[in-house]
Amino acid sequence: MRVTSHGEMTTTAAFHSTVAVVGLGKIGLPLAVQFAQHGRRVIGCDINPLVIETINSGHAHVQEEPGIDEMVAQLVRDGALSATSDIADAVRQASVVVVIVPVIVDAERNVDLSSMTSATRMVGQGLQPGALVVYETTLPVGTTSGPLRQVLEETSGLTAGEDFFLAYSPERVSAGRIFRDLATYPKVVGGLGAADLDAAVSFYSAVLDAPIMQMQSTDDAEFVKLIETTYRDVNIALANEYARFADAHRLDVSAAIAAANTQPYSHIHEPGVGVGGHCIPVYPYFLINGDSGDIADTPTMTLPQRARQINDGMARYAIQRIEAEIGSLSGKAVLLLGVAYRANVRETAFTSALLLQDALRERGALVYSDDPLYNDEELSSLGFTPFRPELAGDVQAIIAQAAHRAYTSFDLRPFTACRVVLDGRHVLSQEQVEAAGMRYIRIGDGKVPVAAPVLIERR
Repeated sequence: MRVTSHGEMTTTAAFHSTVAVVGLGKIGLPLAVQFAQHGRRVIGCDINPLVIETINSGHAHVQEEPGIDEMVAQLVRDGALSATSDIADAVRQASVVVVIVPVIVDAERNVDLSSMTSATRMVGQGLQPGALVVYETTLPVGTTSGPLRQVLEETSGLTAGEDFFLAYSPERVSAGRIFRDLATYPKVVGGLGAADLDAAVSFYSAVLDAPIMQMQSTDDAEFVKLIETTYRDVNIALANEYARFADAHRLDVSAAIAAANTQPYSHIHEPGVGVGGHCIPVYPYFLINGDSGDIADTPTMTLPQRARQINDGMARYAIQRIEAEIGSLSGKAVLLLGVAYRANVRETAFTSALLLQDALRERGALVYSDDPLYNDEELSSLGFTPFRPELAGDVQAIIAQAAHRAYTSFDLRPFTACRVVLDGRHVLSQEQVEAAGMRYIRIGDGKVPVAAPVLIERR
């Protein structure tokens, strides 16, 4: 592996100015903007006609990134950015094709490559000799060099590594700070061969200000992203295990973790009521169930599997903590604060709010949800029952699931019947909760009533 600083290229390959970005979601559109702002003519591709119409009218359908609407408007006016649903035609005009189409896991947690395969087939239909194709979507190891390469070659009639360049470079950004992350985090790049790697490094060196980190293959680059996200999931699971232990022994896990992390080799995350989002609860399954290679004896990854079980199980554990305080929840009203998976981000992918709602309903509770980022109609469409102010007097427990800024000053006074508040994300003021006459608890605070059963899981 080699690291190349911005501007240092290991190839003299010349690229034309047009880039096709396939997939204009929360990451794809900012990438298109990034490339266009660095002198490329960008054709964005998406199957959603509303997305195409919005961008071509000079507006951004992605609003989480500061200033993106103004950026899109200017780039469209300048002719540097346009959008189309005709992927093959856009690719036909491009010397660089960046693919960032979603890959999901199904209900059985198996990796579903159908959308990526379909998009790849359309890319192959327009692929021209000498072009570079780069996948940025997180993928199981072996996917770029295996099934996706095969689809590209079959549909284009070209050979990867000879007639066109093929590379993989995982996106490493977070919604709400994508442009900052693009300028900060090293860009990991792997190629099918040396020439493919050089072509990809040449492109990214020209459109990014961050250093480029070169890997030995596309497989290695795919592995990098899976390591990053799985590490976080396993780390959070360990923190959650510590929290359960702390509760069973009436210790304060947050104070203990903070002290432990003053040692430079300790980097324990914070426990909570679950893990949501497109990445952390999904990508471990790319290691567990997503092997794309031909190795029959691929070792089973047991630790990521167990981490997933622990983190998904924190919703039920949170409900146990509440029942330890106020008894059975059957027929009692509970309010969830925040349905988004992350603070101040309007996205509910794999949100822990759904797991909490399911666990509460299993116990017979009446569950209401609030989120300042969604209106009542949107909450209902997502499967939640919107909270109405006139119900405040019925609520007997509150769970803070998302650390939205709005909740730092949440008014608890109307909740006259509320007995306990579980702050799952450290967003509420303990002082204000207790001043309202309510019991304030956190996962792992050790404040389990003496008469309550031991809550640590036995295996």
